[in-house]
This record gives sequence, structure tokens and C-alpha cells, in this order.
Amino acid sequence: MFCTLNTHKIDMNKLLGVQIGLEDFIFAHVKGIKKEVDVFKSEDSLGLTITDNGNGCAFIKRIKAGSLIDQIKVICVGDHIESINEKNVAGYRHYEVAKNLKDLKKGQTFTLKLIEPMKSFEIIEPRSKSGTFAEEKICRGRETLRLRSKGSATVEEMLSDVEEKATKKVDDLLEMYMGIRDLELAATMVEAGKGKNNPDEFAVALDAALGDFAFPDEFVFDVWGAIGDTLKG
Repeated sequence: MFCTLNTHKIDMNKLLGVQIGLEDFIFAHVKGIKKEVDVFKSEDSLGLTITDNGNGCAFIKRIKAGSLIDQIKVICVGDHIESINEKNVAGYRHYEVAKNLKDLKKGQTFTLKLIEPMKSFEIIEPRSKSGTFAEEKICRGRETLRLRSKGSATVEEMLSDVEEKATKKVDDLLEMYMGIRDLELAATMVEAGKGKNNPDEFAVALDAALGDFAFPDEFVFDVWGAIGDTLKG
């Protein structure tokens, strides 16, 4: 659908542009689940900004806060617009899709068929009731967010001081190799490395937990070294 630069998240401000550095890391976002949504056009403006990947795939770049579409939570930033009222818009440029949406009559219901980008991790709660991130729990060394390729994520009691140190080292390697910092991802990699006796065992465990990332071998080897050295003191 589209690519982001130096982040695996669906961040429309990090879309792949024409300039790519030698140390940049590209993440490809492929098609996930399909959605069909009926929308009653009660206002002239839907509150959508549309863009495209230059290859016949238009998707939602921004949703204006408080707008009509913002109230329909199933419609998300990054969704590919496949059709409008059964009219296939594959191959259309973003301004053509925007015009089709604008031309829809006010006071009528229309149907959008959407495809959302596939998510690497499902059902992750980003904030607690107090508004703090799960990342803060990791930093306290008392709880950690466990991410799995299948099933939901869970917050579990763990992360000793040594494991916390290993997580921070892996987080540094993520920034060095990929230009991102993600303590949740780093903690998952540390968990995958526990009890493994060599890089090959670690690579198999990492692929089982985070196979969608397809990490380069050099990165995996360096992560194994950082985890192994830290856990062994």
C-alpha cells in the first residue's frame, strides 16, 4: 500500500519520499483486513485528507479532529479506499478520489469499502487510565508488555534490573540500525533471547515472535550479543 521511512508505525508524516539515505530503513505496509462502512453525509465536509502511493492506491492521510469521519472510529488513518458506492477507485489519483467524495450529495448515505494496513501487533493498549504509556511500566522494571505474532498483547510482571539494561541496549541498536526507538519491541526481543544458547536459537525464536519484521542477519547477531552479554553479567 505504502512505505514509511525509519518507523514501522502507520505514520503519515513518515511516508517514503524521493530522498533516501544510506542508513535509512524502509518499512512496507501491506493490505490487511477489508472493511465496508455506511456513512451518512450530514455535512458538506467529511474531514478527510487523501493521498496516494503513485501506483493506483489512494488512502487516508489525515482525519480532522471532530469531523464527521472522526466520529466513525472504524475508519482510520492509513486505510486504502477501494471503492465508493461500489465504484472501484483503484488506479485513481488522490485528487480524483477526493473529488468523488466531495461530489456525494449531502443528506444521503454512501458506502465505503476500505482495506486497512496489516498490523504487526494486535490489541495493544497504548495508555492506562492515568494517561501513561506502557513504556513507562517497562522503565520502572516491574512490568513489561509482551507482544506476540498471534494473540493479544499482555502486560506481565517481570523485567529485572538486568533485563531492563538489556532492553535499553537493544533499543539503542534499534535506533542505530533502523532509526527508531521502541522499548516495547526491544523488551520482546529480550524475552525471545532468554534461555537461548547461541545466535541460531535466538534467530529462530525471534522469527517466531517477530517474523514480520524480517530483521537483517547482522542486526540479529548484534542484538543477540547485547542480550547475551547483559543477561550473563
